[in-house]
Amino acid sequence: MSVAMARALRESGLRWAPASGDRFTVLQPGLEGEVFTISEMTIEPHTYPTGTVLGFNGTTEWALDSVAQEDALWLPREDQLRELLAGTFRSLARAVDGTYQVVVELPGQPERSFTADEPSEAYAEALLALVSAAVEDRR
Repeated sequence: MSVAMARALRESGLRWAPASGDRFTVLQPGLEGEVFTISEMTIEPHTYPTGTVLGFNGTTEWALDSVAQEDALWLPREDQLRELLAGTFRSLARAVDGTYQVVVELPGQPERSFTADEPSEAYAEALLALVSAAVEDRR
């Protein structure tokens, strides 16, 4: 997933509860674009009353002790995005041109499709549309 799409998801209100297997990048010069994976062996979320900190437990990330969650940008996987789409998700297919198409049925709307070069990007576009539809429904 691109950093731009992950930022759009965050800005839409998508919240992240860090868990083992989650991927993220650090929003600091020189680190953005580097992808880290949470694992109890190397990167572990620590929750405090002041917020969640992602602690680096040695090995390859020796230069980092910890990163505040707000300085990390979650890069959701396809399965996580599909789970967030829940009952709106209808299908994922690969088109003849090699792109991926995600079809969803948003509440009160006909089926819509979202196409991208990567499945996670198509899922993310669909999720942004779902969030937007939910915001419109509340108005």
